[in-house]
Amino acid sequence: MNLYHYYDKRSGPFKSLTALSNEEAFLVLEKIKAQRPDSFTAQRDMDYIIKRSNCEAVVREKAKEKGVIMDIASPHYMVVKACPWLSSWFEEAAEISIPIDEFDTGKISFTYGDSMPTFSPRVNDGKEYRKTVYTYEELLGIIEKYGLPQEWNADGAYGPERYIEAQIWTDDPIERYVKING
Repeated sequence: MNLYHYYDKRSGPFKSLTALSNEEAFLVLEKIKAQRPDSFTAQRDMDYIIKRSNCEAVVREKAKEKGVIMDIASPHYMVVKACPWLSSWFEEAAEISIPIDEFDTGKISFTYGDSMPTFSPRVNDGKEYRKTVYTYEELLGIIEKYGLPQEWNADGAYGPERYIEAQIWTDDPIERYVKING
């Protein structure tokens, strides 16, 4: 199994607004809106940074409860297996694929779908994977049960889950890939 990270070539990989202070993140978002108006990120309102930070705090707490080890405060975001739809988020899209075997899976948490709708109070359809964070071992059972969202919901017609999000709570082996692709 490989984890994928999608990004804009001009920014480089593994850039996260939540790794910045709110003030810095607002400035970066404004810059993206001005310089890359056709990107997915440019369509987000300024409340996105606060909502994403709040969601990340919930994921962090739930991951800690599951025993996930955290070397860094703000995770790197990847997805389980390829999701071509994510390339459409960027004007100059690029991707990095890293085999899961290169990671210490005890430092990764997962949500079945993007963590924002997974923990959104507006999404209340009763699906068992809502408001849940998984360890790698737990995720394998969920994939066996439900499959990959990018296969059964590529166009988003069946709900907000279009991929499985991986929250990487360490810089290893990310730093190596940043040097190669940065």
